[in-house]
Amino acid sequence: MELVGSTLTATYAHPRPTPSNFLPAISTMASSYKNRFPHYALTHSLSLPWRPSAYYKVAAITPTLAPFSKSSQGLTPCNMLPYVSNRTALFTRYTPEDWYRANLTNFKESEASRHNAERLRVDTSRMIQDKDQQIRKTQTESTRNLGERVNDIIFWKSELNHEIDGMIGETNALSDMKKRLERAILETEGQLQVAQECLLHREKRMGIDLVHDDVEKQLMTEVDVILSCQERMRRYLGKTAAQLAANRAAQHELEKDLSDKQAAQRIDDKCHHLRNTSDGISFYRGVERVDATISVPESWAKFTDDNIMRSQSERAASGKLRDDIETLLVTTANEMWNQFNKVNVAFTNRISETADAKNKIQAHLAKTLQEIFETEMTIEALRKAIKDKGCSLKVAQTRLDERLRRPNIELCRDSAQLRLVNEVYEIDDTIQDLQQRLRDAEDTLQALVHTKANLEHDLAVKANTLFIDQEKCMGMRKTFPNTLRLVRGKISMNDVTSNKETSQYIPS
Repeated sequence: MELVGSTLTATYAHPRPTPSNFLPAISTMASSYKNRFPHYALTHSLSLPWRPSAYYKVAAITPTLAPFSKSSQGLTPCNMLPYVSNRTALFTRYTPEDWYRANLTNFKESEASRHNAERLRVDTSRMIQDKDQQIRKTQTESTRNLGERVNDIIFWKSELNHEIDGMIGETNALSDMKKRLERAILETEGQLQVAQECLLHREKRMGIDLVHDDVEKQLMTEVDVILSCQERMRRYLGKTAAQLAANRAAQHELEKDLSDKQAAQRIDDKCHHLRNTSDGISFYRGVERVDATISVPESWAKFTDDNIMRSQSERAASGKLRDDIETLLVTTANEMWNQFNKVNVAFTNRISETADAKNKIQAHLAKTLQEIFETEMTIEALRKAIKDKGCSLKVAQTRLDERLRRPNIELCRDSAQLRLVNEVYEIDDTIQDLQQRLRDAEDTLQALVHTKANLEHDLAVKANTLFIDQEKCMGMRKTFPNTLRLVRGKISMNDVTSNKETSQYIPS
């Protein structure tokens, strides 16, 4: 390593033109040794030793600058006088041992390189022969595999053609059932509209009558039942549409698979006939690192087999789906009819309860009015009593005030004085009790007035509820919508009997 500030490299490693002045500039000498080596004063004696001691002096001070010096090896440096030679460096860079050691290292590296090169030549010749044989064998195996692959594609193409023909016929049959189900869903909207209007009218009830009663529960249940029936119909409609989509998708997958196999057969057949002398072969750098495959032989064969099995499964599901739709239409009509009867019964019971509550409110209102009148009379009596007690209090307090003017020893706390004081306290307590009772009576009157207002408001609420339930809602529910009977296709004798039994729940 070259030390900072040293000029040895300039002298021995990299020669440069000799400057005009033999000695370096004073500024250069100062900057080269400033803050690096301690300063020693040079001797002025003319008897200088024949061997310079600058190297050993610096090595003694900084051992790391001369790793092979005696001081770095634990030897005592020679005590010589400082010497400045005409050379530009104060000490040498390497020792003779370093020089011999470097030469020995170069010899050993040269021998190792020659040995490695000889071994590489022998290995390369053997590898070329092995690789030629391996490549010819690999190409033969690849050609045989391509031929087997073409035969597999031809087999699966015949299976796909047979299945596509069967799927086309099944798809046409399922489309007709879908149209029947769409017409049936439209027939359930009438009863749903009636139930929703009843719920909407009952939202106009006021105050406490906005209760989640049995009528509202049954109406909501009726809406849920109708929506559930519609949902099941739509679900089956969705299943029908999904089945049609599945049939078409299966058909599409079969056709797409068939098209892919035709293209794959064409490509693999071309690859099967390629040789080293064929036209059109070329280098495609990096193509071996592109792995665009998405299947293995097992998954490739399973993919086509799954497509065929899926097509067969979809064709088998279509017949069962048509039977389920027929059963659904009958079941949903019966459920909506039964819930319609439950809602009418709940309306009848609720109207009866509301009418009874209205009558009771009217009775309580009459009693409350009477009590308000009597409370007002009591308040007037209390006010008169308080006013009367004021005169008695004035007399007692006047007597006490006059007795304060008695002279000297006559200011005696006699029995008369004590009785007057007690009389003032008794009258004052009596007035306080009467005023408290007056406040209680006024509070009671306010409570009665508030109760009267509540009863009158509740009476109006009940009247509004009766009008909504009896006139608006039940007026729309006198007959069961005929549109639901059309769902089942005809009106049976059981429907007529059910209508007669239900008529007892519908008010005239």
